[in-house]
Amino acid sequence: MPSRNPRALPPDLDPKGVPDHVAIVMDGNGRWAGAKGLPRNKGHEAGEAALFDTVEGGLDAGLSWLTVYAFSTENWRRPASEVRFLMNFNESLLVRRSHELHERGVRIRFIGRRDRIPPHVRRRIEEAENLTAGDTRMTLAVALDYGGRDELTRAVQALATEVREGRGPRRIDERAIARRLWAADMPDVDLLIRTSNEYRISNFLLWQIAYAELHFTPVLWPDFNRQELFEALRVYQGRHRRFGAVPDPGRAEPARGEPARAEPRHAAPRPAGAGSPGGGA
Repeated sequence: MPSRNPRALPPDLDPKGVPDHVAIVMDGNGRWAGAKGLPRNKGHEAGEAALFDTVEGGLDAGLSWLTVYAFSTENWRRPASEVRFLMNFNESLLVRRSHELHERGVRIRFIGRRDRIPPHVRRRIEEAENLTAGDTRMTLAVALDYGGRDELTRAVQALATEVREGRGPRRIDERAIARRLWAADMPDVDLLIRTSNEYRISNFLLWQIAYAELHFTPVLWPDFNRQELFEALRVYQGRHRRFGAVPDPGRAEPARGEPARAEPRHAAPRPAGAGSPGGGA
C-alpha cells in the first residue's frame, strides 16, 4: 500500500483520522453544463480541473488511495457521440497528465473491463500504469467501463474456473473472492463521496464499500475541489465506525473517523447488525 505522507492538511483535521481510501462518484457534469447553456461535453471538460484539484487535496491530506468513477458499464447506453468524446477525452487526459502525476508520486491504476475500450485508449492506459508503477505517495484508481456487479461476477467466474480445473483455493471465502477482483491490492473504501445531490451508489465498488461512510453533497462535480474534499473529511472524522460491534465497556471509544485498516481487510464475517446505503452516474 502507498505510504501515508500528508503534505498540507488543514489544521482542523486530525492526520490520524484521515481515511486510507476515498472513492468518489463524479456526478453532475451534464447538469453543470446545462445550467450554463453549454453542451454536455463542456461539463466533462470542466470536470478535469475538479479531478486534479481533488488529487492535489488527496496528496495534501495524505490519502493512500483515491478511486474515481469515470465511466460505468451502463454508460455505453449514452449517445454514441458522448461515448466517443469520453473515450477520446480519457486518452488525451492521460497524455496530458500522466507525467504530472508521476512527478507527484501518484501511481495510476485502472479498474474495469478493457476488451471494449478502444485500442488507442488501452495503449495510453498501459503507458500510464507502467510509467507510474513504482510511485508510492498515493494511488489514483480510475474506474473505466466498470460495474460492481460485473466485477463480482467475473471474480466468481474466475474462481469457479480455477476450482473446476483443479487449481482453485482450498477454501472459498471472502479472501478468495477479493483476490480475484480488478485490483486485489485495493483496500476497502473508508469514505464514499457522491456529488450533485444524488443519493445512490450506482453499481460502484459494491464489494469494497461494505462498511464505508457515505457522504452526499449538492455540489456538481465541476465545482468540486480540494476544499470540498476536506469538508467531506471533516464529516468523516465526526463519525464513529464500529463495523457492527458495540463499544467494549472496559475500553475507550474508538477515535472518530478511525480508518478501516484498524480492522483486518476481508477478515472473517463481522457480527450481524451493522448497516450503512456511475461514471459518472
